[in-house]
Amino acid sequence: MSKLTKNQKIASEKIEAGKTYSLKEASELVKEITYTKFDASVDIDVRLGVDPRKANQMVRGVVSLPNGTGKQVKVLALCTPDQEADAKAAGADYVGLDEYIEKIKGGWTDIDVIITMPAIMGKIGALGRVLGPRGLMPNPKSGTVTNEIGKAVKEVKQGKIDFKVDKNGIVHTSIGKVSFDASKIAENAKEFIQTIIKLKPATAKGTYIKSIYLSSTMSKGIKVDPKTIDEI
Repeated sequence: MSKLTKNQKIASEKIEAGKTYSLKEASELVKEITYTKFDASVDIDVRLGVDPRKANQMVRGVVSLPNGTGKQVKVLALCTPDQEADAKAAGADYVGLDEYIEKIKGGWTDIDVIITMPAIMGKIGALGRVLGPRGLMPNPKSGTVTNEIGKAVKEVKQGKIDFKVDKNGIVHTSIGKVSFDASKIAENAKEFIQTIIKLKPATAKGTYIKSIYLSSTMSKGIKVDPKTIDEI
């Protein structure tokens, strides 16, 4: 086992073993225990009482974080010429169609989100082998397949993210940066958790939100009391 650095030891001592924190406390503490030289991401892990193997218990959705993610998201808009001006005005980093489809076929994936139109999905289907494993395939459920290209690009740039429960029943995502004020971290976390609660499958039995942990890149997890979410 590797030896803890001085900063890691200090951070570890700030988290009480076995203690569950309020969302407000956890949002403040995650900033205190982060000593990275870069602006680390703040991550949230929510363990759900669902069985993801059952289609009727799959939890998937989108959420617009009130304070954004703090990340510069690179967006590619694959659209028809009549939509290009709207996509560019909304802030898309790359706009076009056939030339970018060819680039992707050649292995280019230097993007975070692809937004496209229903009429174009036939062309994009052939890119599944490249985009699928990287989580870049556009999907109507996540709002990345739409005829309102400009609106979709703007939402993603402002902090809209999509999420899906994994095979272990955990939803994991980044909800900001440690440079954010603690209140903004808490607000983003609250919005994310409330969105998950609204998506509770009718077939899910027992406790739905089993645990919530807040952490930053390379930090320990801080256990959050779900009952404190509405205090924010």
